[in-house]
Amino acid sequence: MPSIQSSLLERITSDPDVRFGKPCIRGHRITVQELLEWLSSGASQGQILADYPQLEPDDFLAVYAYAAELAAAAKVSRG
Repeated sequence: MPSIQSSLLERITSDPDVRFGKPCIRGHRITVQELLEWLSSGASQGQILADYPQLEPDDFLAVYAYAAELAAAAKVSRG
């Protein structure tokens, strides 16, 4: 499983000259944040793929893997 996640994470790129260095999908100008926001707003993968044909189904898996990495690294604050 780690090798699959590692290869998926290679789809996430950051370039200081593209979208202020935010993590993007395979060098496109579509950010991980945007994709997660669309999904959490109820858009389906099919709808997003229809609107953004440059995306591939594995890009969604890469975004989920990236989010999992962030969640694993986050510290929980107890107020």
